[in-house]
Amino acid sequence: MNLTNQTCVITGAARGIGLALAQAFAAKGARVVMADVDVAALGVADVPGAKAIVCDVTKAAAVDQLAVDAEAAFGPIAVWINNAGLARHRWIPDYTEAEIDLTLAVNLKGTILGSQSALRRMIPQKRGHIINVISTASLRGVPSETVYCAAKWGVRGFTQGLQEEAAPHRIRVTAVLPGGVATEFWNGASSRPAPLEKFLTSQQVAHAILSVVEMDDYCVARELVLRSLDDSDFSVKPD
Repeated sequence: MNLTNQTCVITGAARGIGLALAQAFAAKGARVVMADVDVAALGVADVPGAKAIVCDVTKAAAVDQLAVDAEAAFGPIAVWINNAGLARHRWIPDYTEAEIDLTLAVNLKGTILGSQSALRRMIPQKRGHIINVISTASLRGVPSETVYCAAKWGVRGFTQGLQEEAAPHRIRVTAVLPGGVATEFWNGASSRPAPLEKFLTSQQVAHAILSVVEMDDYCVARELVLRSLDDSDFSVKPD
């Protein structure tokens, strides 16, 4: 897809991967809509030409209004990136009900609602690309990340079904599974410090997603796993 003048909606765009995506897509000439629930962070996320919209992705009416406002500002939506997410890392007995509800609502429900809004507008166009930013936590269960894993496993399963429903309408759907990424995502997520120096950068993830979107419309990368070479899950010390 040539992104010049194409409308791109990105949730969770005020910081981290979302902000890097907004910057990367804007640099390619896309008309970027940045959505986030954090009003203060969104207000200082400077991306030339982008439109900032406050949106709670756990509310269907808010997500639908996001789509309406995006099209009113820039025209038909060509790319929708479900990037909003959060984590609370606790041992299973220590999760509060509120933390469970919030983790599932933002990561899983938010992705479903965003995909609904995107599909409703892309189906008549017979064209579009939905990107669901998931996590390698959707590949295996991780101690102290159980609820987050449950949400991301749900998103991965939902995305596989979405791919099958969208393809006959010529709509591409890609699941992106980053490993650790050095962002503010980790602030308050866990009492244990994350090894940020071994993680990917937001810009590296954004570049990979941009490359997938810019592929020919007839070709779709269904699932993309991104890891740093220092990821301890698969690195092997040389002899």
